[in-house]
Amino acid sequence: MPRSVNHAASKARRKKYLKLAKGFFGRRKNVWTVAKNTIEKGLIYAYRDRKKKKGHFRSLWIMRINAAVRPEGLSYSKFMGLIHKSNVQLSRKSLAELALNHPEAFKAVVNSVR
Repeated sequence: MPRSVNHAASKARRKKYLKLAKGFFGRRKNVWTVAKNTIEKGLIYAYRDRKKKKGHFRSLWIMRINAAVRPEGLSYSKFMGLIHKSNVQLSRKSLAELALNHPEAFKAVVNSVR
């Protein structure tokens, strides 16, 4: 009995991968094995960096808060210690937003925790 292969399914699978490789340079866009390796590696990076993105934003917020409290005579760590002691329920994201766009409101928060 001859060997049976589902060529339609394997062709569709290859076509799907090559569609994902659109815009790549050189053989990465049109050679199956090269494109497959590139796509798989790219998907791994995408998954990993979706997690890392959250940490990058947190470090950005910390830098912004630190830059805003320095003129008030505080460091970031002392300011966050005061925030936790005074039981203010503001996230780093909202504090950074206040520091960047509403400096008067941020100054009021700093004065209230002192």
